Amino acid sequence: MTAISRLQAIRNNKIFETFIILIIITSAMLVGAKTYDLPASMLEVLRILDWVVTLIFLFEIGIRFAAEEKKANFFRNAWNIFDTLIVIVSLIPIENTEMVLVARLVRVFRVMRMISFIPELRLLLNSLLIALPRLGYVMLLMFIIFYIYAAVGSLFFENINSFLWGDIARAMLTLFRVMTFEDWTDVMYEVMEVYSWSWVYFVSFIFLTAFAFLNMVIGIVVNVLEEEHQREVENDPNQVSLSDLKVEIESLKRLIEEQHR
Repeated sequence: MTAISRLQAIRNNKIFETFIILIIITSAMLVGAKTYDLPASMLEVLRILDWVVTLIFLFEIGIRFAAEEKKANFFRNAWNIFDTLIVIVSLIPIENTEMVLVARLVRVFRVMRMISFIPELRLLLNSLLIALPRLGYVMLLMFIIFYIYAAVGSLFFENINSFLWGDIARAMLTLFRVMTFEDWTDVMYEVMEVYSWSWVYFVSFIFLTAFAFLNMVIGIVVNVLEEEHQREVENDPNQVSLSDLKVEIESLKRLIEEQHR
């Protein structure tokens, strides 16, 4: 077995992947721990642990890079570039400089390395990014609906509560609150004391945004997710498609039923 084969075996080993995932979780916990008011001795321990985590990440990146037969292929993967940049910036000693906020921000983003290790998370994120262009027209139509309703609300309801309906920007924020059902009935009942017909305004807005448009967004994302999963199945023969999995489950159920007869 060649050296590259050994490195590839380590890289693809489930124990190694699980270990790195645990280190990523540890890194996230270290970032969270530093937000508390801790004694100096504990902060020093956290600083040492943070450097240990960074060195482990560097070791892991080195294994993944060395395991590539063609080194250029390593940098053709966007997640490899992201992981490498995060690790390299983490090695720069800027903790006690004016760029301390940058150092802390980089350590926060190390949590995103979890996505590069878990295929299901990569699939979800890639599907969301691919769905964004399709969502553009839905978002534009939703903005138009928001703008029209905000203009009407600002025109009719400003004298009731200027803080919520004083201008079109405030009215749009109020409508966002209504769409997310955050005490929206309080807003509606306040307006209904003056305009009894205003329930039509709020109910129609909720129907268009919270029900119709958000369901359209969910439908597009789910459709793209299914397309991406099917594409991965076609590219990787070792994966089983959802439909094939259902067929296998049904056949197993029938086999069990026959055995119990």
